[in-house]
Amino acid sequence: MAASVAAAAGRLRRAFRRSPPWRNPSCRLLSSQPPQTPATAVRDAFLSFFRDRHGHRLVPSASVRPRGDPSLLFVNAGMNQFKPIFLGTVDPRSEMAGFRRVANSQKCVRAGGRHNDLEDVGRDLSHHTFFEMLGNWAFRGEYFKEEACSMAWELLTQVYGIPEDRLWVSYFGGDPKTGLAPDLESRDIWLSLGVPASRMLSFGSQENFWEMGDAGPCGPCTEIHYDLAGGIGDPQLVELWNLVFMQYNREADGSLQALPQQHVDTGMGLERLVAVLQGRRSTYDTDLFSLLLDAICQGSGAPPYLGQVGTADEERTDMAYRVVADHIRTLSVCIADGVYPGMSGAPLVLRQILRRAVRFSAEVLRAPPGFLGSLVSVVVETLGDTYPELRKNSAQIANLVSEDEAAFLASLQRGRRIIDRTLKNLGPSDVFPAEVAWSLSMSGNLGLPLDLVELMLEEKGVRLDSAGLERLAQEEAQHRAQQAEPVQEQGLQLDVHALGDLQHRGVPLTDDSPKYNYSLRPNGGYEFGACEAQVLQLYTEDGAAVTSVGGGQRCGLLLDKTNFYAEQGGQASDCGYLVRAGQQEVLFPVARAQVCGGYILHETVAPECLQVGDQVQLHVDKAWRLGCMEKHTATHLLNWALRQTLGPGTEQRGSHLNPERLRFDVATQAPLTPQQLRAVESTVQEAVAQDEPVYMDEVALALTALVPGLRSLDEVYPDPVRVVSVGVPVAHALDPASKAALQTSVELCCGTHLLRTGALGDLVIIGERQLAKGTTRLLAVTGEQAQQAREVGQRLAQEVEAATERLSRGSQDVVEAQRLSKDMGRLTDAVDNAMMPQWQRRELQTTLKLLQRRANTAIRKLEKGQVRGSLSTSWGGNDSPHYVPN
Repeated sequence: MAASVAAAAGRLRRAFRRSPPWRNPSCRLLSSQPPQTPATAVRDAFLSFFRDRHGHRLVPSASVRPRGDPSLLFVNAGMNQFKPIFLGTVDPRSEMAGFRRVANSQKCVRAGGRHNDLEDVGRDLSHHTFFEMLGNWAFRGEYFKEEACSMAWELLTQVYGIPEDRLWVSYFGGDPKTGLAPDLESRDIWLSLGVPASRMLSFGSQENFWEMGDAGPCGPCTEIHYDLAGGIGDPQLVELWNLVFMQYNREADGSLQALPQQHVDTGMGLERLVAVLQGRRSTYDTDLFSLLLDAICQGSGAPPYLGQVGTADEERTDMAYRVVADHIRTLSVCIADGVYPGMSGAPLVLRQILRRAVRFSAEVLRAPPGFLGSLVSVVVETLGDTYPELRKNSAQIANLVSEDEAAFLASLQRGRRIIDRTLKNLGPSDVFPAEVAWSLSMSGNLGLPLDLVELMLEEKGVRLDSAGLERLAQEEAQHRAQQAEPVQEQGLQLDVHALGDLQHRGVPLTDDSPKYNYSLRPNGGYEFGACEAQVLQLYTEDGAAVTSVGGGQRCGLLLDKTNFYAEQGGQASDCGYLVRAGQQEVLFPVARAQVCGGYILHETVAPECLQVGDQVQLHVDKAWRLGCMEKHTATHLLNWALRQTLGPGTEQRGSHLNPERLRFDVATQAPLTPQQLRAVESTVQEAVAQDEPVYMDEVALALTALVPGLRSLDEVYPDPVRVVSVGVPVAHALDPASKAALQTSVELCCGTHLLRTGALGDLVIIGERQLAKGTTRLLAVTGEQAQQAREVGQRLAQEVEAATERLSRGSQDVVEAQRLSKDMGRLTDAVDNAMMPQWQRRELQTTLKLLQRRANTAIRKLEKGQVRGSLSTSWGGNDSPHYVPN
């Protein structure tokens, strides 16, 4: 008997590893029970269970735009927003720092990057690019394996009523290569809950050991699976719920170290759970998709959806249904969260998703133009109550989808014409030129997916020059690498072990309130006081804690307090120096300061010995700090001016500033016009001219929640939070009845600011470009740089005016006309590259294009005149009737 069970388990393991879920195209019910549980009730039951029965705090879904995590294109798991807790870097004053047990339903997108399901969507009955992940978490040992397993079992079997005999469990069986023992604790917990050994499977690291990335917190996981077969024949298992027990940290060298604190991270796909509870073999047969599939059928006129896959779906009609239904959900959620189709990163992936949806919609379903945009309202109907941002942005989503759909369809038609024209010039054995295919592609001019170009050529029986295409792809990658913004050098960091050690030893968090201790002198200058502090800990470059450093050693310095601003909130870190008490002649230069879980780490080079316990005095670089203060106040005024010019719904998408310039990303329906750019600058200039006071105060985060017009970003704010208000005291600005935040700049902000706006001097927007459809990046300078930019703009405007006069006078000489044309070209280059007002650059560029066109026309007329004159001289220039030209 034992042998037969072992053999069956072996077969099951092999089948489990190689079988994708829900391959069977049948849409029959899994049980005799009717699908009476709607998806909304399933979601609500999960959240209510953890809140009401087990004291979990419900937190909202994070945006699918990763918050401060460049390693991700999209949020792809429920745990993403809690990474600061796992890494120990969470701001101790933030609301998140108080999380102990929480639950939520998280919007997730898996397309591009490490987890990429894009090309699988539509081919089977289960893959999605967008899905909802139900999860519960326990942080810092709030509970661990026993409680997590028993809660999961209770919810599935008692609340959802899934028969116990349909549930299987897998656990970590150990890894001899790394020396990790089997997770017998989890196995024994499941046995105690009544799961028989015959429905338990053990797997290795690939299946049951979860890792955040190449380095970071990780640990064994146990998974709960549902048997689709229901005891008939061999089990057909699909994973329902993954329970991860974070108890290790993967070090940079690949080794594993125990975490200072353990965490529980669980995730269960809502779509798959709903399919099980509604008795469906496909997630697409649930009420999460039924309205969409009906709308697709009605709007496209395609045959009804039958749920076929593979060869049974001969015309790929059902595949197209699934692609369109999935992709319109992804597009709607992403655009609502501020990710728009674009040319790089997540926006490029979203563009690929949109164009894949258009392809299947137009070419397979034969849907009319504008069809995709019409489906947005259906997505809003099914998901809008759970995610209100969908309802709020529904019109913008539909417009963006429809615009890009129309543009792609036009590109598709043009691409077909280019292919046909190219094929006419090819011989029977010629391959299609890689350069032409590249010009048609997403990286070229028309934006057609390369696989679509290959498919179009395949239909015509033509091979593509694959080697040439690979060469062009490599050249493009090199070009992008050269054009990319330089990556800032990684400073010293405190890892999860260093932070855990500090917390274990009770080392107090760094008091950085002295960074706000500055004042305005009567003469208009700023006074930045020094800060007395004590050295609490020293770190070497490799992160090792030491008691002393010296001899030119680069090191990290932890103090009890500091007046240095550590980089955060888009503001660059302060720089400066420190000296030891009583030794003013030896300077320890501080290159940067970084915040790590409430501790401020100062990066310095120690010219002499420095020890734990030493008393030091810190001095910030005054010019650098003042430059940052100017740019940060200017950023707030720019944000306010954009709302005044473009409308109150205008949203900031990000910013960064240093003493040289500021960068500001803003959500826009269309590129800003020169008139709008000029109006924005004028609004800022008015606030500067009024020399308004800038008020700053810390208030309870809850007081800011209902203030109309208050600006904040998708960030984790501390509590209490700092509020910056221009011209209006903070207490008055936060009074909802005053509506002051609708009339001036009021923002949540931890940065350092001017105390009066007049010191800003001026602001000039010197650059503007589209990052993606719907997002514009502005570059601006202030003060003396702004004045210089205006002077350059004025000088170039005078040169353009002079060139206009020269052209208006005309020329009888081709050489002179050609010289004028070249001068126009040089002037155009100067305008394109000068640091000057962007509104003025755009106006001058328009003028110069017209002038260049007139100059070229004049040259052609003069050249034609010369030719006619030459012919006239040749044929009629000799009075003799016997003259014959040579």
